[in-house]
Parts: sequence; structure tokens; C-alpha cells
Amino acid sequence: MSTTQRPRVGVIGLGSMGMGMATSLVRAGFETWGCDLRDEARANFTEAGGRAVATPAEMAAAVEIVLTVVVNAEQTRAVLFGDDGLLPGLAPDSLVISCATCAPDVVQALGVDLAAHGIHLLDAPISGGSVKAAAGQLTIMASGPGALFARAENVLDALAAKVFRLGDGLGQGSQVKLVNQLLAGVHIAAAAEAMAYGIRGGCDPQTLYEVITQSAGNSWMFENRVPHILAGDYTPHSAVDIFVKDLGIVHDTAHRDKFPLPLTAQALSQFTLASAQGLGREDDSAVVKVYPGITLPGTAANDAGFDFDSGPNADPNDHGGA
Repeated sequence: MSTTQRPRVGVIGLGSMGMGMATSLVRAGFETWGCDLRDEARANFTEAGGRAVATPAEMAAAVEIVLTVVVNAEQTRAVLFGDDGLLPGLAPDSLVISCATCAPDVVQALGVDLAAHGIHLLDAPISGGSVKAAAGQLTIMASGPGALFARAENVLDALAAKVFRLGDGLGQGSQVKLVNQLLAGVHIAAAAEAMAYGIRGGCDPQTLYEVITQSAGNSWMFENRVPHILAGDYTPHSAVDIFVKDLGIVHDTAHRDKFPLPLTAQALSQFTLASAQGLGREDDSAVVKVYPGITLPGTAANDAGFDFDSGPNADPNDHGGA
């Protein structure tokens, strides 16, 4: 397909995930519009070859497919239906691809409301983090009518190494993403607890990491997140507050159905504690700082086991995508 035949695409939310996705689309030859409130994000996207705007309304008439890469369902609704939102400027028969982590019933309701305006919806949460977003190598967990997949195929291929088609019904993509977030959050919390326990017992942190990553106790999250702890670098790739949000959604949907999730509840408690201690905008590996009486790599010993001053603010447009 030539560049002139490709749909014009918009990306709302140029955080670490959205920026990588938008620039991947530019590299793939799509005319790509990016929306973000931040001047710096818009300038960076323009430099990368995209067309940047400050509000969704400014891109509405120019695009046929729009990806919403924002924090949650509330922000998704706001960029669609709120002041300066896409509607009513978005042409009928346009396609919205929702990438935020949301409860399945919320996505289903969003689909109904968009359909009332003649707009289609694909439920397509993402996973892989900022590095894979920038490389066009995400995993996309998507559900919706087959005709919409066919229409969006080239767009999804430019963004992802793997697109899972999870059925025609909206909500299944989101349900699978919640399972992923359950595991990701529990594994990060477990990795942090294991490292804290090992350090408290006198283990050298670097040696402990090397042993565990070659042993049966390893996990993808242990291998990926513990290096942040070893470096004492809590620059947010996915922030503590992302897991307060995502595990909260998992817990709430299960609680509604009276389904017990004890490990999720405990991991949520640990991330909530870290957020309450001022760590919410640090990398999610900063959950290790809640443990008392240990000296973490790159930090001075402190009785509380956490440092209120470490780490810059997380990008408010970064919805995670663990």
C-alpha cells in the first residue's frame, strides 16, 4: 500500500508510550497527528516528522483512525466527549482505538456511546513498555469486529510485534490486559520483596540478581526491574501509581463479582503504601523502598527504608503498558 493510500492517524497522549507509538507510525509512512498538552512533547513530535496539536478537537477533522493513549477510562472519555474533545469534529465512520487499561464493562459502554455518533471502537490495550513502543514492537491485546481489524491492520502492524485478536466483542482485550497487569504487578511486588529480604539478610545485591536470574525463582519482571534497583535509578518507565490504578481496577472488578484475588490485594497494598510515602511518580520498582532497615544500592541508609526526594515526576500521559 502506498503512503497516499494509508489512513491519516491521530495519537492522543504523547507520553513515553504514546510518543513511541506516534513516531513508529511516522516511520511507517503514515500521516500522523499527535496531541498533547505539553509544549515539549509537541515540539519533539514535530521534530520527528509528525503534526502536533494541543487539543483533540484540532486534529478531529484531519484523521480517520485515532489511538487514545491516555491513563484511564476517565481520560479516554474526556478526550473524546469533553471540552475540546474529538467529537463532534470526528467524521462519522471514523475508528477509535482505545489503548488505556480499563474495566471491560467500561469499554463496552464506550463503544455504545461512540456508535451513537457513528464512530467505531476497537478495544486494544497495549503491553511492552516505552522501549518496545518506540521500536514498534508492542504486544496488542485487541477485540472488536473483524472488519475493524482489517481496516486498522496496517496501523496495528506498524505498532506491534504481535497483535492478538481476542474475539468480536468489546471488553475481551481489556480483560486479558487486566490479567497481564495482575501478573505484572504481583511479580514486581514479589521481586522487590525478594530483593529487600535478601539485602536485609546480608546478600550482595548484584550477586543476588545474577544468581536468581539463572535460577528457577526468576521472572521477566525480576530480570527487567531489579536492574533499576541495582542502579539506584527510579526514573519512571512505568510508575508506582500506574499499578495503584491498574491493580485497583483488577481488584474492583473481581470484588464486584465476589471473586477472591488475595495476591492482587497484597500487591495493591504495597504499591498504595509506596504511593502514600511519596513514591507514586517514581518507577514501579520503587516499591522496594517501603521496606525498613535496609540500605538500597545508590541510597543512604534510612530507618524508614524510603527516600522522598529520589526520582523525577512520571509523565502524566504515560499509562504504563507493562
